[in-house]
Amino acid sequence: MNKKPGAVGEVRIVGGRWRRSKLPVPDLPGLRPTGDRLRETLFNWLGQELGGWKVLDAFAGSGALGLEAASRGAQVTLVEQDPRALRSLREVVARLEGAADTVRLQAGDAFAQIGPGWDLVLLDPPFGADLFERALHAACGSAWIYLEAPREFAPPAGYRLHRHLKAGAVHAHLFARDN
Repeated sequence: MNKKPGAVGEVRIVGGRWRRSKLPVPDLPGLRPTGDRLRETLFNWLGQELGGWKVLDAFAGSGALGLEAASRGAQVTLVEQDPRALRSLREVVARLEGAADTVRLQAGDAFAQIGPGWDLVLLDPPFGADLFERALHAACGSAWIYLEAPREFAPPAGYRLHRHLKAGAVHAHLFARDN
């Protein structure tokens, strides 16, 4: 595998217009991108076409979750506070054809962006930071909330658990707003 300097590896986009595109994984403490199989499962749950969706990847890291959504037609905002990860994301967005039209990068605190009004909020905070409960409740008001965490979480008020799976040390939750 040819790795970019400063990267510990790569993940690939598994579906959509950028299928098979490689994303570098910067060598940063606590960064563990969502694996290919788990992302494929998430987008099987949601559907393969996300045209017209507004998606927030609140703790973007490598960008794997948000760029997967953008590859499937969504308008995506990637939020990242680590300058090295943000630099890597800028390079990826510049390299992917058409990404500049569908992906917006936002430097700073994820909680400044999380809130109601999104079609999908992707939450994969650093496992050591214990931000899961706070992020989950901040995302209330969005249609769908996806949460990766080291343990199982109950849906917040006004939501139902649409899907859940455990893959190794990760619990993946997809919550749907009750109508």
